[in-house]
Amino acid sequence: MAKLTTTLLIATALLATSACSKKRPAELPPAPGPVTDQNGSGGQGAIVPGSRADFERSVTSNTVNFALDSYSLDDRARSILDSQATWLARYANVPVSLEGHADERGTREYNLALGDRRALSAKNYLAARGVAPGRISTISYGKERPIALGSDEASWAQNRRAVTIVLN
Repeated sequence: MAKLTTTLLIATALLATSACSKKRPAELPPAPGPVTDQNGSGGQGAIVPGSRADFERSVTSNTVNFALDSYSLDDRARSILDSQATWLARYANVPVSLEGHADERGTREYNLALGDRRALSAKNYLAARGVAPGRISTISYGKERPIALGSDEASWAQNRRAVTIVLN
């Protein structure tokens, strides 16, 4: 009787585990298609006027950097934002987002607030140069999205920034 009970228990366990196994889908998803670039030209290299690629090609930089614990714009940052304002005046219907960032030092809350002040500082400068404030949204990522991963002054300096992103 014990042998029959053991056999039944093993059979039940095998049946239960086989019922839980993952089934292979009847049809696999299609393979990835051709790679397209950011402006949807299919990788042909054509840059559409007013696109993100056109912005990044036309302006001095899409990024302004800041000093430690600061959201003040220096001469270099103002020069970069002047080139952005010129492009934005040419394409008056293109919305942009300003992302504020901080380095890894400080609390999460402090860095989010500092990133917000940096994005607003750049937004206010662009607005003073004639860009409609309604076209510019701001967001702070604080220390959550570093571009340089080191824990040294050179990395921290790169991460203290505001980045202008064309949204179309």
